[in-house]
Amino acid sequence: MATNNNNQIIKTLVDKYGRDRTSLMPILQGIVEQKNYLSDTDMTEVARELDLSAAQVYGTATFYSFLDTVPRGKYVIRVCKTITCDMHGKKLIVQTIENMLKIKVGETTQDKKFTLLQTNCLGWCHKGPSMLINDEVYADLTPEKTHEIIAEYMNK
Repeated sequence: MATNNNNQIIKTLVDKYGRDRTSLMPILQGIVEQKNYLSDTDMTEVARELDLSAAQVYGTATFYSFLDTVPRGKYVIRVCKTITCDMHGKKLIVQTIENMLKIKVGETTQDKKFTLLQTNCLGWCHKGPSMLINDEVYADLTPEKTHEIIAEYMNK
């Protein structure tokens, strides 16, 4: 049943964006938006639908850090790891999150609610350190502010 649902998601996205090579990114982004990651089956089905090789789809999916190819939590926390954010206290932000969620960078909580990652520049260097939780940007972070933000998500 899950395969049929996955196929339906892909077919809906293909109908929306089309079947040419330029449709690949919006289709992959749409799958991640609905499922939180791209499975091997998803990538194979997209390749079939767009008449691309599975290697082309996989190469694209694994090149971009926001196209997850492993299951992630409901809330994916991405902390900027640039030197600017590092100089403004990124390590304390990561420590705060790790302590609150009892996970390390790269891990997902047992309840599958949170995944903690570090990522390249989020484009908020002027207000670092910054993090992204799904599509929501948080900047000018302090350990206290981070604690409040994560606590809000824990209560959702």
